[in-house]
Amino acid sequence: MSRLSMAMLFLLSLVLAAAPRIAVIEAVVVQGLQVGYYNHSCPEAEQVIRDVVEAEVSMDRNIAPGLIRIFFHDCFITGCDASILLDETPAGDVPEKESSANGFTLVGLHTIDVAKTTIEAMCPRTVSCSDILAFAARDAAVAAGLPSYEVGGGRRDGTHSRMDDLPGNFPVPGHTVPRLTELFNSRGLSQEDLVTLSGAHSIGGAHCFMFSNRIYGFSKTSEIDPSLDPAFAERLRKMCPRPNPDDNPEAARKVPFDERTSEKLDNVYYQELLARRSLLTSDNTLIQDPQTRPIVERYAKDGALFQKKFGEAMQKVSALDVLLRPDQGQIRRNCHLVNKARGQQFPMIRWPRAPKHPMLQMINWFIRGFQQD
Repeated sequence: MSRLSMAMLFLLSLVLAAAPRIAVIEAVVVQGLQVGYYNHSCPEAEQVIRDVVEAEVSMDRNIAPGLIRIFFHDCFITGCDASILLDETPAGDVPEKESSANGFTLVGLHTIDVAKTTIEAMCPRTVSCSDILAFAARDAAVAAGLPSYEVGGGRRDGTHSRMDDLPGNFPVPGHTVPRLTELFNSRGLSQEDLVTLSGAHSIGGAHCFMFSNRIYGFSKTSEIDPSLDPAFAERLRKMCPRPNPDDNPEAARKVPFDERTSEKLDNVYYQELLARRSLLTSDNTLIQDPQTRPIVERYAKDGALFQKKFGEAMQKVSALDVLLRPDQGQIRRNCHLVNKARGQQFPMIRWPRAPKHPMLQMINWFIRGFQQD
């Protein structure tokens, strides 16, 4: 049976079984958001999203890190407004999704679509795409072993999405602690949040071109980054051949961030950092910098503390620049498109699709930052 057919059957079963599973609790206001926001308007919403995420993750373990990554990429740029999900906008801008920071590296978009379609069949025009993404990221983390944490609802969806908002405003694998701290501080996040949220790399992986600078031609005096464990570096070189200009980035191999527990959101990631077995410069820098290394060491020793702090940091991210008033945003009917008012016509603007970038350009962007031509 195809993946689409399975999703449609799953949707139907959820709609038919939707009535009696969740007890209604009174909403609690959290930074303008409300825990239990849909208790009365769509009481099954959070359970439906949880069921969809669990089903998708059971079929593909890459969905869990993918959803967390989509959520972070969405919230870090213009706030948690589901702008990363838009395929086009009324202004005709090239959307965030088309950036090389996103593009083919986004995993889990289908999961959001299944959840939205299911909920629209139950509660039309009620649950925003930005709320679905925030709930789904929480459920993905839980599916990967994190204790559950509360997520408020009430976000509205944005109507703008611009690829040009990313350059200079987004962390990349080549950044070190000072620049990462600057970027996180600009979004109201602390240096501890930086180290904590980097723990998302306990699951998932990185394409070879994202860290090839550490294992090939690192410097004039060293072919390999000397801060890497030598045996680990040799394993990476066997998995990832030296990149060629004509290589297809989309065909690049993906290597797990954490070889020991690659499907579990735990503190082994930090233990691997201290053992000099990290993939990205942005991970390795956490143990090189004297301000962040003590946090890494603390998490490496205390897995429960890391998991608690990770949930708290995700709650902070989920409240970044949220749109709460009807005049600020909308409840999209389709997460890929801005709603049109009755009779409204958007101008037919044909923006150029982002080109297929050559391998060497992708390497440069992921290491030094995303630029526009």
